[in-house]
Amino acid sequence: MGATKTTLFTKEQNEIANMAKALAHPARIAILQYLVKKNSCVCGDLVEELGLAQATTSQHLKELKLAGIIQGNIEGASVCYCINPMVWKEYKALFNSFFGDVTLDGGKCC
Repeated sequence: MGATKTTLFTKEQNEIANMAKALAHPARIAILQYLVKKNSCVCGDLVEELGLAQATTSQHLKELKLAGIIQGNIEGASVCYCINPMVWKEYKALFNSFFGDVTLDGGKCC
């Protein structure tokens, strides 16, 4: 598949697409839900909580961290993760704007 022509789209459209890509796996959604529920740094509990292999969990954490939605600190031999509140607010605002701009009147379409 060819490269996406991101220059054809607005900054907001590209941001929403990048955010959606970061969230586009059920394991990542589960990680975020767990971190939000804990509302604190989580060290090492995620593998047990998700039931996935350590390497798989680490890969999903890496993607979320690259997207900036989580942050991590190394404490001894383990890495602790939590939600990045500033980025979380950005995601929330962009998605609220995206979904809020749509008014569906229940009319027939297809």
